Amino acid sequence: MTFSSPWWLLGLLVVAAAVAGYLVLQRRRRRDVVRFTNLELLEKVAPNRPGWYRHLPAAALITALAVLTVALAGPQAEAKVPRNRATVMLVIDVSLSMQATDVEPTRLAAAQAAAKSFADQLTPGINLGLVSFAGTAAVLVSPTTDRTAVKRAVDSLKLSESTATGEAIFASMQSIESFSQSVAGSGGSGTEDASPPARIVLMSDGKQTVPGPDGENEPRGAFTAARQAAEAKIPVSTISFGTEYGTIDIEGGRTRVAVDDASMKQIADLSGGQFFTAASEDELRRVYADLSEQIGYEVRRVDTSRPWLAGGALLLVVGLGSGLLLGRRLP
Repeated sequence: MTFSSPWWLLGLLVVAAAVAGYLVLQRRRRRDVVRFTNLELLEKVAPNRPGWYRHLPAAALITALAVLTVALAGPQAEAKVPRNRATVMLVIDVSLSMQATDVEPTRLAAAQAAAKSFADQLTPGINLGLVSFAGTAAVLVSPTTDRTAVKRAVDSLKLSESTATGEAIFASMQSIESFSQSVAGSGGSGTEDASPPARIVLMSDGKQTVPGPDGENEPRGAFTAARQAAEAKIPVSTISFGTEYGTIDIEGGRTRVAVDDASMKQIADLSGGQFFTAASEDELRRVYADLSEQIGYEVRRVDTSRPWLAGGALLLVVGLGSGLLLGRRLP
């Protein structure tokens, strides 16, 4: 716990002084009773005093003073709060390898179900966009808070040839930049603070084939795109989806389509994002759930003085009430 106005905690010295004064007063009363040597007369003139609970009013009031002092100091604690603005581009591979059945019912069908779940899990303030890619990349939905539009586009995904991972990252960055400019323009400010934080979530099951399997470092390659994303402060979190034994039927023959963890991890590393693997729909859902938690919430220091104020007020009522009830006077 931290405090926004810690100097108020010096008021606890007053509380300590009150405790000391009360103890001194109780000792003085006990000493005066001892000096009264005629015990028979003392029993007749002194009222019957309650037991230990006679100290309850004073204890409650002193504790209330301490609690209210802490409240005035402005206690703060870390808490997760929903982001009220952020941009996320969900990028889904729709190359022919996504028809593999090593993930039931197929990689694509499992990816579609998990993607829709991810859209539902994101907090309402997140603007979510959708990009699909095979030989080329297409922005199917620009960043929006309308989850229905995203899920409808996810359902419409169709398979195609080749894998242009770099193009998908570039298309996502362009969409984010356009959206950020529109947000800054509508807010009437061109400052950098007007741009919401952004992230790309890239799910793919294979190695880049466009501009070539070894062309990641070419101008439109995946690694080049990842480096530019890092410069733009847009981390790319990658999900390598599928298994090592996936196959598809091409022209009557079975072609192996194993996942490519190495390139997915390097894209994440180069861009400053995170790397995940998933070999089933359940695992993919868990990855998306983790990402939605990270993206949708942020840790902030929030004011926690309200419970202290409520507790102090309650103790104050208890102290005054018990004083009137036990001694028919304020303590």
